[in-house]
Amino acid sequence: MTDTSSVPELKKLIYNQLRLGLVRDPETATLRDWWISTSKAARTIIIERLIATQREHYRKNVKRVYYFSLEFLMGRLFSNSLHNVGIFSQIQQAIGEMGLSLDSLREEEYDMALGNGGLGRLAACFMDSLATMDFPAIGYGIYYQYGLFKQEFHNGYQAELPDDWMHLFGSPWEIKRPEYATEVQLYGRVENVFDEYGNCVQKWVNTKKVLGIPHDIPVPGFGTKTVNYLRLWASHADKSFDFEAFNRGEYDKAILEKNCSEILTKVLYPNDKTERGRELRFIQQYFFVSCSLQDILRRFLKNNDNWEHLPEKAAIQLNDTHPAIAIVELMRIFLDLYAMPWEQAWSIVTRVFAYTNHTLLPEGLEKWSVATFSAILPRHLQVIYEINSKLLEQVEKKWPHNTSKRCALSLIEEGREKMVRMAHLCVVGSHSVNGVAALHTQLLKQHLFSEFHALYPSKINNKTNGITPRRWLLACNPRLSVLITSKIGDSWIRNLSRLRALEDYIEDPEFQQDFMAAKLANKTFLASLIQQECGITVDPSALFDVQIKRLHEYKRQHLNLLHILALYRRLLQNPNLDIVSRVFVFAAKATPGYDMAKCIIKAINSVGSVINRDSRISGKLKVAFLPNYRVSLAQRIVPAADLSEQISTAGKEASGTGNMKMALNGALTIGTLDGANVEICEEVGEENIFLFGLKINEVAALLRKGYCPEEFYHADEELRAVIDWLGSGYFTPCDPPGTLNPLLESLIHQDPFLVLADFRSYSDCQQRVDATFRDKSLWARMAIFNTARVGKFSSDRAVGEYAREIWQLDPVPVLGAELNRCIP
Repeated sequence: MTDTSSVPELKKLIYNQLRLGLVRDPETATLRDWWISTSKAARTIIIERLIATQREHYRKNVKRVYYFSLEFLMGRLFSNSLHNVGIFSQIQQAIGEMGLSLDSLREEEYDMALGNGGLGRLAACFMDSLATMDFPAIGYGIYYQYGLFKQEFHNGYQAELPDDWMHLFGSPWEIKRPEYATEVQLYGRVENVFDEYGNCVQKWVNTKKVLGIPHDIPVPGFGTKTVNYLRLWASHADKSFDFEAFNRGEYDKAILEKNCSEILTKVLYPNDKTERGRELRFIQQYFFVSCSLQDILRRFLKNNDNWEHLPEKAAIQLNDTHPAIAIVELMRIFLDLYAMPWEQAWSIVTRVFAYTNHTLLPEGLEKWSVATFSAILPRHLQVIYEINSKLLEQVEKKWPHNTSKRCALSLIEEGREKMVRMAHLCVVGSHSVNGVAALHTQLLKQHLFSEFHALYPSKINNKTNGITPRRWLLACNPRLSVLITSKIGDSWIRNLSRLRALEDYIEDPEFQQDFMAAKLANKTFLASLIQQECGITVDPSALFDVQIKRLHEYKRQHLNLLHILALYRRLLQNPNLDIVSRVFVFAAKATPGYDMAKCIIKAINSVGSVINRDSRISGKLKVAFLPNYRVSLAQRIVPAADLSEQISTAGKEASGTGNMKMALNGALTIGTLDGANVEICEEVGEENIFLFGLKINEVAALLRKGYCPEEFYHADEELRAVIDWLGSGYFTPCDPPGTLNPLLESLIHQDPFLVLADFRSYSDCQQRVDATFRDKSLWARMAIFNTARVGKFSSDRAVGEYAREIWQLDPVPVLGAELNRCIP
């Protein structure tokens, strides 16, 4: 049997892909040609393992988990795939012998723009862990042509451009599977008809049809032969061309149907400030779950003929409320297509579905108007009302004649416009509801879903989020990975708790020096990137203070900004002030319709522009807002972070995963006791983290009392001065007067996320950071301790808990994946 992982054989594969696949000569091939050829060579090995995996799963008729997510923020697949398949060093050598650089090839890959933030990145981490741990799994989502958007800054403002991540070349990783196309119905009306037994049944008629075409992305596990896949649906018209309209000379009409259908999967999260945008987003959600459920049921029926066995073969995890309509769609399929009795159908549905909640914010808990359902999914609305009727019967039994409980628990929110509460639907239609951090789950039980917790006391549980160490240490930080492996071996890659062995080296001066040398090298690389992207020269020896995440008021990038202004003002008033030099690194995208978030971006960029040019402060402060935040950019920033900003208002962040990534790479956290910060603190100890701000109970007490941000504004002279300074026009001299007024008005008169209440505590905590960073040995010990103690936050641990406690899923190791392969 040929060893396809040997350097000579890999070189043959690469050359064959270049010549026979791309029809290019080695002498004239571009770097992109070489990247595609190398990717496809690696894919050849991955596909063999994928076929072997699916053959084994089919033969054993295994139970699978199906992960439904509107986002999969996969980033670049090249390096991770090489690491996971176990051919990274061989490919590196093979490419080197061809006179090429692996680093250069990696830069040719576009990020797969299939997500926005933590929700999608968590889904990607889970897919990696599911394959690594040999769990049969398929991820389901949408094949967005343009993803979210490509971000640029024009005069400090966010500008959104199409992110055509597939470009003209497509992706070498994808496998188009038109043979599994599915048909999705929309609009129409419901008629009462009589079946062959004389029963009156509902029939959905006169519908518009859209085709879903699947594109598969293989997901190889690390240190295993298992390869699962991500199945993404692209929309197509059921009739690609109206030939009769074309013959009549109506050329636009001939392709109108095709264009209208295919726009469904063009862009992630259409702007929902418009009615058309909301409708498109609603249809996107239904489209992908309808396609996915049809695919799951097709697969189930190949080996099974009893619907009662479906929960034994399929577990469907809803990643937030976006796929909630799947519950209703499966009910509709059972009721209308298979004439299943309601009680049987509901029993199966509730045993199949489980729901992960990712937010405590009301705006994050989706609601869709009854009118929208009536127009687009009229049959589903009938099913929702029936589910709600049976739910309210349960409520009446538990709390007789209690109108307030009925209103709180109903799937239908009464008001000026009736709305369907999708989070409520998820809770009612799932056998498990989990939060993503211990504190978050506690708040779900006590507040957000308190009535449901009383009604279903064993349903809500906790599954703290995690990250894959393969991408977020091994691939993104090779210097530190090599150092760690040299001391404790490489078993940590599959068992992150093994990092505890690093505690033996915390007091070792040589290890401290090597650890911080790796950090400095990463900072030097990031400094060059900042120069390239932003035109800002920064000192790698400065403290790199990093806040990278989605731009949202609750994440409080503007609290960070107020502290930067305070430091700047102190330096101007006292040029001899002894403070540690800092580089403040931001990266974030604001949703196109989120005006306040965009105003915060403008404020940070405007302040940074003035600070970066001011020679009076001798370069002690620099502000770099890196554009177009994405996974590949995060992989460069995370290893370079000294300080990790996790400063959300207590009780607002469900978990966070950026906190885990930076702590794993030796950054110290400054944060509130919110989300997973609480558990990070428990793991590393309060002496190795910088905590500040109001706690959950203190936030609640302040709000009960009646929070008045103006009181904090007037009581703190420095706070008042920097806010007035920000609003004075000093930082926006070329912009219209009042450019930053919306931000100022919000802070002083509303301040919904208590920025002013936490400012002084945050500022004082930053002084402790300053003092600690001066003690290089102390900082090194704390950094090493953070890396050593965050093994809990591996997505392997999280996925293992889901598998045991929610999905009842067993691992299925795959053997012999390379047998009977054929080298082209």
